[in-house]
Amino acid sequence: MTTKKILCFGDSLTWGWMPKTPIVPTERYPRDVRWTGVLAAELGPDYEIIEEGLSGRTTSADDPTDPRLNGATYLPSALATHLPLDLVVLMLGTNDTKNWFNRSAFDIATGLSILAGQVLASAGGVGTAYPAPRLLIVAPPSLAEIADPWHREVFAGGQEKTAQLPPLYRGVADVVGAYFFDAGSVVSTDGVDGIHFTEDNNRDLGRALAPEVRRILT
Repeated sequence: MTTKKILCFGDSLTWGWMPKTPIVPTERYPRDVRWTGVLAAELGPDYEIIEEGLSGRTTSADDPTDPRLNGATYLPSALATHLPLDLVVLMLGTNDTKNWFNRSAFDIATGLSILAGQVLASAGGVGTAYPAPRLLIVAPPSLAEIADPWHREVFAGGQEKTAQLPPLYRGVADVVGAYFFDAGSVVSTDGVDGIHFTEDNNRDLGRALAPEVRRILT
């Protein structure tokens, strides 16, 4: 059986940020604890999980604090790097709720639609003729209450905006012909910082996504 390759493109929730107080400096969860590692273990050796998580990554917004964080700028290169791919899993949007972007939930979903278009138009690669992979859009769970005063201001209004994303992301998925999963249907944001996943959150999300991935690819 040919190994199926899955690219997981996301932010700190995919990178494996360990929630702590104070928030920084942090550490990265071990691979087998991160939801991507749990997903790999659930799927077994016939599936290869490629992690492309970057803390602070947005859908399509230029972050004034760090020029590396615009997902739409980097995703085309990541796709070409890892082709051939069977599936891309996109889970982004939390960082787009930061105060300095002044983005509405609809603006964030529009940014996500740009990434979706890049995935579905990625056929060919560089000097190849590989088909575009299938796409699974995952809406991140809502932010929780943030105790840290600085990050509470950074994400002011973010809890409400992240709560509005699932139906908008589902709408994007319907329009572009992608699959959709609401991470908030199986996990909440339980990290002590109100932003990131606990070990249990990672485990539960990885286990919940495994049957979805199998369904898509079989």
